[in-house]
Amino acid sequence: MNVLVLAASNVGTKTKTAMSYIHKTLEEKHSEHDITFIDFVDKKMEFADGRNYLEWTGDTLEVTTAVMNADVIYIGFPIFQASIPAVLKNLFDLLPVNALRDKTVGIVSTAGSEKHFLIAEMTLKPILNYMKAHVVQSTVFITEKAFSRGEIVEDDIIVRLENLTEQTLTIAKAHEQIRIEEESKYGF
Repeated sequence: MNVLVLAASNVGTKTKTAMSYIHKTLEEKHSEHDITFIDFVDKKMEFADGRNYLEWTGDTLEVTTAVMNADVIYIGFPIFQASIPAVLKNLFDLLPVNALRDKTVGIVSTAGSEKHFLIAEMTLKPILNYMKAHVVQSTVFITEKAFSRGEIVEDDIIVRLENLTEQTLTIAKAHEQIRIEEESKYGF
């Protein structure tokens, strides 16, 4: 399977730290998959203007194509002003409406406080559902206190990240098997 790990923020380091942990876990335990890590800090994404994602060039084409080619996507994002960051919303705007059909998505959010722990539920999941993703119900919410000197220091968060990593792959494999069985009914 093609697995994509997205650190969907163009500022800060906490989201990247969390998503790097997932990426490392995938590389160590699931190297049989094609695993890609994209950090939006390193990408210059153009603003969506309604054109087909294949008409873009540079980083915008690279990132949108990676999403389109992925079977499994781990999305990590910081919470800004009680919402997802604009760069993540822009990514969705760059993609076709059915871009996430048959893709399994796991979610990690980071925040400065515990006030906005439902942002993944209230803001991101509806977008992913609209775009036809299989969204893993459990998410990982990480506050600032879980980080120290560029590392995750709370064991509970590490366990939850590992569980999300495994659960997302397990659900993706189940969906893939269901899709194969459904397609085999048609005989072509």
